[in-house]
Amino acid sequence: MPSFGVHISDHAERVVVTVVGELDFDTCPRITQVTDTMIIRDRTLCLDLTEVPFLDASGLGLLQVLNEHAGVQGGLLELSGLQSQPRRVLELTGMRAQFHTTAGPGTAAQPPSECHAAP
Repeated sequence: MPSFGVHISDHAERVVVTVVGELDFDTCPRITQVTDTMIIRDRTLCLDLTEVPFLDASGLGLLQVLNEHAGVQGGLLELSGLQSQPRRVLELTGMRAQFHTTAGPGTAAQPPSECHAAP
């Protein structure tokens, strides 16, 4: 089984959730265990997906739940560093427009609101 991990970095203006591994039926519950109790309150919830090569229907559902969770608290969900397969799934399902996306950490063209921990 491939390695999977979730790392949380809580900052004044954003909470960064870095995911390593696939977002699928087996791994999504591990993320919701962490994110269900997060307090966003007018901050950005940034999901760093730079190390996520695969996204299935469970992953899509998770993204929708996180988007709603952030929105209810006056926050914004950002998806950072989408690899080709997750990006393609979002495009094919018509869901990409629902999410604010940014380039991944370490890329040449990073917007000012880039989703990664400040140095």
